[in-house]
Amino acid sequence: MKRFPWLLLLLVIISQSIRAQQQPHYTQYILNPFIINPAMAGIENYWDVKASHRIQWTGLKGAPVTTYLTVHGPLRKSDYPVASVTGLTPPGENPRGRAYWQEYTTPPSHAGVGLTILNDKTGPLNRFSISGTYAHHIPISPRTSVSAGISVGAQTVSVDATLLEFQQPGDPVVASGQQLNKWRPEVNAGLLLYGADYYIGAAVQNIIPQEIAYDNGKVVGDSLYRGKLVPHLFLSGGYRLWLNDDVSVLPSAMVRMVTAAPLSFDVNSKFLYRDRMWIGGSYRINDGFAAMLGVNINASINIGYSYDYTTSSLNTVSRGTHEILIGFLLGNRFGDLCPRNLW
Repeated sequence: MKRFPWLLLLLVIISQSIRAQQQPHYTQYILNPFIINPAMAGIENYWDVKASHRIQWTGLKGAPVTTYLTVHGPLRKSDYPVASVTGLTPPGENPRGRAYWQEYTTPPSHAGVGLTILNDKTGPLNRFSISGTYAHHIPISPRTSVSAGISVGAQTVSVDATLLEFQQPGDPVVASGQQLNKWRPEVNAGLLLYGADYYIGAAVQNIIPQEIAYDNGKVVGDSLYRGKLVPHLFLSGGYRLWLNDDVSVLPSAMVRMVTAAPLSFDVNSKFLYRDRMWIGGSYRINDGFAAMLGVNINASINIGYSYDYTTSSLNTVSRGTHEILIGFLLGNRFGDLCPRNLW
């Protein structure tokens, strides 16, 4: 059976590169850390809905395109029994400046739930997943909490044969078996330690490795077409610093560890002016830079945008990466303009 070299490249990607970074890259995970760590579910006293669309390496045919929707919130809205100054915007002094955080106290023990729907497409390959999340938050001191979360769902990887070209038209293998992997379980878990000015988190995605094979392993010489979805470990942390009573900066970092892949390391910095707007930057070692900005329009809507510039050899064909995110705060009865616990 003769194949166009493009298919050979596809099979190499499946059998070799699929062992490297398989989960999508995000730049604005600092605005929606729930997409990385399920322990974030229910951390606020309202339902947080976020939708994101990321176009990576624009100008490169078949480059990754990632779209997701996340929803999470507390099972009971009883974390803060009285309204806080967070929702107030009087002239003059910042209602959530240094003085506010000096009085920070942890919320009571409570549970949170969430939902993630994600689609990640790269050339003819497409991964779709849906998962539900449960997390529990426990105060361990007046100013520090710990939470743990688990996500359980299903994922599938498929190939669009219409995007491939063959020397032999109507290749029966591809025509009869476009699906690389039937629905398989997806399990993610996370831990989070957080307080008024810092957070430390750890998360594992794809806890259960999943074998993936072309045409579900029916092709002769199947060893050439097999790969595996492997676990991804994420370690992150950040600390809030005050430049003055109106402006704070949150330096943070994330480390990604994937079997048989180089260590990936991000360094970020986010500057927040009161609760209204923020700008930030990110550096991904041996990969590139990113610029970010966001606006909390009101107590119900916030938006964020980022642009990534790659310093790798891809910059000869890529015009950068664009990522946009829009968030909705449902049931935000105290009018918080900015998340209380997401720094």
